[in-house]
Amino acid sequence: MLSEEENLFPMKKTLLLASLFFAGVSVAVNPAAAQAVNPVVQWNRTLLSIVRTPGAQPATVHSTRSFAILHAAIYDAVNSIDRTHKPYLVQLSGVSRQASQDAAADAAAHEILVKLYPNFQTSLDSQFEQLLAEIPDSQGKTEAIHIGETVADDILAIRNHDGSGATPPPFVPVNVPGSYQLTPPNFKPAQFTHWSNVTPFAIEFANQFRPGPPPALTSDAYEDSFNEIKSVGMLNSTTATADQKQIGLFWNGAIQNYWNEIAQTLSIDYHLSTAQNARLFALLDLSLADSVIAFYDAKYTFNFWRPVTAIRAADTDNNPQTLADPNWLPQSMNTAPDPSYPGAHASISHAAATVLISFFDSNRFEQQVTSETLPGVVRSFETISDIAAEATVSRVLAGQHFRFDENAGQRLGDDVGDFVFDNYLTRRHHDDRNEDQ
Repeated sequence: MLSEEENLFPMKKTLLLASLFFAGVSVAVNPAAAQAVNPVVQWNRTLLSIVRTPGAQPATVHSTRSFAILHAAIYDAVNSIDRTHKPYLVQLSGVSRQASQDAAADAAAHEILVKLYPNFQTSLDSQFEQLLAEIPDSQGKTEAIHIGETVADDILAIRNHDGSGATPPPFVPVNVPGSYQLTPPNFKPAQFTHWSNVTPFAIEFANQFRPGPPPALTSDAYEDSFNEIKSVGMLNSTTATADQKQIGLFWNGAIQNYWNEIAQTLSIDYHLSTAQNARLFALLDLSLADSVIAFYDAKYTFNFWRPVTAIRAADTDNNPQTLADPNWLPQSMNTAPDPSYPGAHASISHAAATVLISFFDSNRFEQQVTSETLPGVVRSFETISDIAAEATVSRVLAGQHFRFDENAGQRLGDDVGDFVFDNYLTRRHHDDRNEDQ
């Protein structure tokens, strides 16, 4: 049976373009192009541009928090008018259904981004003014701006003491086989050591879906994963194919950014309304934010060593089937500075795929994906699951993760995505929709 969303908007391949270009902290908006794309998508693109600007994102605050806050505020502002689904946190009463959903989305997004990224205020103000100019003046527009700003301030107040601003505690390695060590060649300090203590957006606790431990160093499962990544994931591997090497490098960026862009394409192709977009991106980014909190809980619980450490120190693991290579480096050279288990790309990708498949009640979607790390390279897919699978295996091919890291990450992401979709922003009953009228 098709979902409400799939009945409302049949898939049509339509190319719509919007221009949002950041240079330093200034942004130029093309009003004609902006008008063609839904405001929820536009503000998502704006945040992507901000977090991709060097130095804009605080080093100790994961960017998924910003996306979740942005889209939670947009959703609750728009849903205060639409009222077809349950609120996330804020439901304003006495709101006219004639208020402009687009203006509410613009006001909420602008208020959130100005508060989170004050250095971008001039460009954000300019974008806000240009987008509002596309909406005819009316009482509904004025009311909607108040709705958006009020909801945004409420969401920010709720998240103000969520633990994200805490000073990350230093990570002190324990020099025993299997324990995470800072990794060569750059030995960067461990990141986000505090993130498991951040208040989740939807799941009940950071450890709600914590996976079981990684396999023992003497097990067959460990041996198999060790030898796989040692062969295909090494720098200048003679085993990996040219396509496998490309996959390893293609997905070597901030994976949450890829999935927001994938959702943008789905939104445009399905011609989603403002209310539908508000719900889609809120479900997606709440799930991504909570998957990050959850996998950091697991990472710093198990503190499992990265492949580069394991391979260089294999003569200490008491497994005769794992042979050391003291000069081994991953294909991507540097290793992400946190413990290996579970895999972040797998957790985020499977949370995203679960939400998108559930929202559209369909897995099949032909899509071309571009890369943050290989400009100009495009990879094509037929299903959302195919995208998640390749993003997941890319970390093995990049020499970043063992296969069992990714398997655990897949399960974690699936669990988080299912929980968020099943329990948040769900359809309201008819009687509930009529309240506050």
